[in-house]
Order: sequence, then C-alpha cells, then structure tokens
Amino acid sequence: MTWAVEATGLRKTYPAKDGEVEAVRGVDLHVRTGEVFGFLGPNGAGKSTTVRMLTTLLTITGGTASVAGVDVAKDPDGVRRKIGVALQEAGLDPRQTGRELLTLQARLFGNSTAEAKDIAQVQLELVDLVEAGDHRVKGYSGGMKRRLDLASALVHEPEVLFLDEPTTGLDPASRLTIWDEVRRINGHGTTVFLTTQYLEEADQLCDRLAIIDGGRIVLEGTPADLKADLRRRKGLTADPTLDDVFLDATGRTRTKVAGEVAEVQA
Repeated sequence: MTWAVEATGLRKTYPAKDGEVEAVRGVDLHVRTGEVFGFLGPNGAGKSTTVRMLTTLLTITGGTASVAGVDVAKDPDGVRRKIGVALQEAGLDPRQTGRELLTLQARLFGNSTAEAKDIAQVQLELVDLVEAGDHRVKGYSGGMKRRLDLASALVHEPEVLFLDEPTTGLDPASRLTIWDEVRRINGHGTTVFLTTQYLEEADQLCDRLAIIDGGRIVLEGTPADLKADLRRRKGLTADPTLDDVFLDATGRTRTKVAGEVAEVQA
C-alpha cells in the first residue's frame, strides 16, 4: 500500500543548555489515502512539531517520513507540490478580493492567466464563496476567511491537505460550516490530515486518529473502536465520549462550555 502519510521513528530535538530537548520522540504514523486523519494532543505534546516536519517547515532530526509517496527529507520541493497547508492563522491579504487571491495562488503554481481564473472560480464554488468572491478579504467574517484559506490551499489539487486547527476561535455555526467544507473536500478524494484540540470535531470528521503526548503516540484507531475499547476495559455501563478516551490516554483535564465543543487543556 502507498500511504498518504508515513512516518517511522520520526524525531525532533533542539539544543539546550544542558544537552538536548526532545520535542518528538520516535513517532510512527500511517495515514491511508482518502481518509480524514485526526492528530490530537495537548499543548506541548509535539503535535505542531510533527506536522511542521511533515510539511517541510522543519528539518527532521531522525527517522523517516514520506507524504504522497515522496520522501520529506530527500525531496522537500516534491512534497510541497503534492500538499496543501492551511495554518491556524490564515495568511490572506485583506486588500485583495477572494477571486484575486485565488487567481494569484493558481498563477504561482504555473497556470496561465486564463487557467488561473477558471481555477479560482471552481474553488469559490467549492467553498461556497462565489457571491463574496469579488469583495475584499478585509470584509470577510472569520468563517469566510477560513473557507477562503482552504480554497487557497487547494488550487493546485493537492493529494494531501494539512489543516491546523481550522475552527479555533470560530462561533458554533461557522465551525459547522467548516466541518461541511472538510467533508466536501475529502469527498473529492483529498486526504485530510487534521490537527485539532476539539474532541467533538475529531469524533465528527475523522475516520481514524492518533493521540500524541510527551512526543510519542499514545493511542491510535477509529473513534468508535477507541471508545468501545475504553468501555470494555473500564467496565462502563454507558458509552464513553472521545473526551473520556483522551483523558484516559493522557491524564489531561478538559473544560466544557455550554453549547460548544470540548477543548483540551494542558
């Protein structure tokens, strides 16, 4: 099988006064082509560091990793051509219109002006921003900016889309809209690698997930299997939530706000 994302013994260390700090300590990951894969973990667990290595934004200290069949360390440019990345803070020029931004992004990937305009139209339709496409980004709501950022990451039809906490800071209605967009993008065949601190989000969207803590993967599986395993091991009389699974795996606490999803806290 050709994995969409594969990592073996992935490590990242940083120099420190008394030696080295291990941020990632031998992570093994296998993400199937076409799935939505969730990557969960509390702050400081090594989640962001792992993703930054997989997306070529950080060098790899040890181990190996490949994305869409391309070795991350040996051919980072090749990886970049096959991935889309939407970071937590959208890097959008507020002076441009949504259509202008997408057209420019498509041109940067070598498309002609006519091709870029066609791609921009397709992406605006994909994320339901056609009516707002000729408005300046500075007038977009937070949810609209996130959807435009998704579209920007998709203009070159990447095989793997990395989403870094795409709904952080959004109201519940906008969060649900982003969930719908992720499902739609995945339905078009794009593998989605999703990092999130919202447990309900992972439960709703992810085919499988992994939990990282202390720089190591501590649990992996489908949300349903992980919950069923916890119920069996603990002898619970009611079905546990993914929050309960997370707590059992890491020992962290959580806070719930009425009407919103749970957010993991270190």
